[in-house]
Amino acid sequence: METQPIVNRTTPLDIGTDWRLHGAARGVLARYLNRVPVHFVDITGLSELRKDAHTSVHTLRQGKLLTPEQQADPKTYADCIHWCLPGLPDTWNHFIYAHIISRPLTTSS
Repeated sequence: METQPIVNRTTPLDIGTDWRLHGAARGVLARYLNRVPVHFVDITGLSELRKDAHTSVHTLRQGKLLTPEQQADPKTYADCIHWCLPGLPDTWNHFIYAHIISRPLTTSS
């Protein structure tokens, strides 16, 4: 039932992204992406600010409601139903589409 993004940025977000790992991945990509014509759009920060981007533990597993102990263990029991509903992935698609249509057309002779 959330309708607004996270707007209180006075404290660091504790959503689960390992920013050290993110930085390491960016470093590896920076070394190799210049070898092939690939464009990298980092949507991690954007995703962090979307409340609908984060999994929840209010779900069924194999047809049964999660126990309170299971709900307390989101690394194991969090669902990802939000990927099946309108939300953050649609925002990613808008970025990809905008990038594609903003590139000049090239013709090969």
